[in-house]
Amino acid sequence: MSLDIFLNALAAYFVVMDPLGVSLIFNGLTDDKDSSYCRTAAFRAVVLSFFVILGFGFFGAPLLGRLGITMDAFRIAGGLLLFHTAFSMVVRPDQSSTGDKCEPVHDIAVFPLSFPLIAGPGCLTLTILLFSRSGQTKGGLMATMLAIVIILVVTLIALLASRRITGIIGGTANAVIKRLLGVLLASLAVQFIADGIMGLLSQQLNGG
Repeated sequence: MSLDIFLNALAAYFVVMDPLGVSLIFNGLTDDKDSSYCRTAAFRAVVLSFFVILGFGFFGAPLLGRLGITMDAFRIAGGLLLFHTAFSMVVRPDQSSTGDKCEPVHDIAVFPLSFPLIAGPGCLTLTILLFSRSGQTKGGLMATMLAIVIILVVTLIALLASRRITGIIGGTANAVIKRLLGVLLASLAVQFIADGIMGLLSQQLNGG
């Protein structure tokens, strides 16, 4: 196993997945759910992310190419979905204060937790790049996959501990942080969209 590839992949995935940031957003999305739902959602999201990342690493680039979808278009789509989630976090009133229990149940494990928060466009793009590079080195793929597993385990621990962290912070601070994270999440979504648009424009200019 290549130690250099492992360390590079570990650092890159830690930055892109941002386990602590995802855990805070996760708490904002589940502040009205019980602990059993949160545990189930956290485990499902991490497992789904693992298979999505590995699947994209081995088959992502050829599949998108076959469908005629560029990574820039993928970034834009992920950014739009992420912005929808961020908007809801900022403007949606807390159910505890409104008493509204009629909102339909939404499984956040798939969206937005697994995609586009954990296995988002940035993570999947990084995966394609790392798999293409590490595949040329003996033990490179194993090192990259080990890094993915470690970061996902760290992410799972952060998700499971998110409510405890919030309990230390307090309810009022949590409400403020939830909306602040929604704004930051919206900014990240806009950045995804902007990067995708710039990439598409660059391709058009180079192609022309």
